[in-house]
Amino acid sequence: MKRISVRMAALAAATSAAWAAGAVGAPKEVVIGEQCDRTGPTQLVGVNLCPAVRDYIDLINSQGGVEGYKIKLDEIDNEYKVPPAIEAYEREKAEGAVSIMLYGTPQTQALAQKLDEDKIPGTSPGFGTAAAANGARYPYVFPIAASYWSQGAAAVKFVKDKLGGLEGKKIAYIYYDNPAGHEPLPILEDLQKLEKFELKTFAVPPPGVEMGAQILDIAQRFRPDFVIAHVFGRSPSVMIKELKGAGYPLSKVIGLVWASAESDVMAAGGWAVAEGYHTIQFAGVGDNYPVRKEIVAMYKKEGKEPPKEMASTVYYNRGLLEAAVHVEAIRNALKATHGAPPTGQDVKKGFEAIRDVTLGGLVPPIELSATDHEGGGWVQVFQVKGGQFVKETDWFKAYPEVLAKELKAAE
Repeated sequence: MKRISVRMAALAAATSAAWAAGAVGAPKEVVIGEQCDRTGPTQLVGVNLCPAVRDYIDLINSQGGVEGYKIKLDEIDNEYKVPPAIEAYEREKAEGAVSIMLYGTPQTQALAQKLDEDKIPGTSPGFGTAAAANGARYPYVFPIAASYWSQGAAAVKFVKDKLGGLEGKKIAYIYYDNPAGHEPLPILEDLQKLEKFELKTFAVPPPGVEMGAQILDIAQRFRPDFVIAHVFGRSPSVMIKELKGAGYPLSKVIGLVWASAESDVMAAGGWAVAEGYHTIQFAGVGDNYPVRKEIVAMYKKEGKEPPKEMASTVYYNRGLLEAAVHVEAIRNALKATHGAPPTGQDVKKGFEAIRDVTLGGLVPPIELSATDHEGGGWVQVFQVKGGQFVKETDWFKAYPEVLAKELKAAE
């Protein structure tokens, strides 16, 4: 711990010196901290999402940066573990980060109070504490995309539309047994009472690769009308294979956002195996977006081939979303400070001033405010069909009155 403290002090001194140098003509920088998992149980996400963040920041810097500043990205692998996440946060804070890209629900929950104390905004798109949508209660945590509550509500709405009603129907909820897996439960339980369906839950213990007993119980004993799946890391591919093997139709399964990528389909055995599977997305899927074309052009200009990670469009595109929102918040902050180096408080206000960010249709119009840190909770549903993800719905959100009630109760 002493060695870590010395290193942090040295980093802080170096950061101060860098800002002083900036005053006499050296390139000006603003630091964003990024946490990632490239080696832990959710590395299938991290190895595709995190390179997209780097690519977007490189793209912005190649275009001159933001309001006269270059963006410095400080990525640290937290291995999807809480202690490394806390250490990574302290290192990034010492390096002068004015915003942090968080990674993982347990990690976000562990860092929420630190963000408030240090007045540094952190983002948790599609994960973390759903109650953080309430900016009054969580002033420095920004979900910036559909929370687990919004995802759970959207899944129920989708199932209701598919079945033509829910009264008397049976829904199974299979989930990764950690804080992330538990997050949607209050919403599902509220909607069970409202819509009068039978809900049965099936917990999968970490690391989520053993679920034969749960799948057997679902497919042969409970026999639900639909399955809502909230598994991630290596779990989605295992679940798809197990359900397929048990004879349960994947057309009656919808996965929340982290059960929903090309890598999950390929690990399950390919597109033919996963045919029919529904997935929820908070960012667009596929290649046909201007920002992706700009990144390809950037690589070509440098005489390089685009990175292989771009093929995993689900996770890669989410990385673009997260990076873009941080850049926009910093842009807003720098405009407000008239070019003076922004603080975490300035960038917090910059997040809350974001309006109508769409990345050329990659994401729904994101609008944040001091009270709404989620940005609306919009999602789309895609289905595995004919060797690709095919869009089934336009952007929608579900049961806003139920979500508002839970947010109120969480105050």
